[in-house]
Amino acid sequence: MKLVPLDDKVVLKKLQAEETTKSGIVLPGQDKEKPGQGEVVAVGPGGVIDGKEVKMQVKVGDKVVYSKYSGTEIEIDEEKFLIVKQSDILAIIE
Repeated sequence: MKLVPLDDKVVLKKLQAEETTKSGIVLPGQDKEKPGQGEVVAVGPGGVIDGKEVKMQVKVGDKVVYSKYSGTEIEIDEEKFLIVKQSDILAIIE
C-alpha cells in the first residue's frame, strides 16, 4: 500500500533516538518530552491552502525534527507512520 498525502501534509517514518551511556552501552530511544525525529517518505503537492500559497520545503529522504504532539499516527503493513502538516516540522537535519 502506498500513502499519497494531500495539500500540505507530509508522511514521516519515526526515527528512534538512541542514547549511549558513559560506559558505551546503547539504550533504545525512549519517549521523552522533546521533539521527535523522522524521515520524510511522502510529500503532498502544496498549493493554495486557506487562501495562502504553500510551497513544500521538504522532500522525500529528508530527516526532520517535528513537534512532539503533532500529527496522526497510522500503521500500514505493520509499519508505523506519522502524517503531519508541513508547519509542524521544525527543522531539516543536515
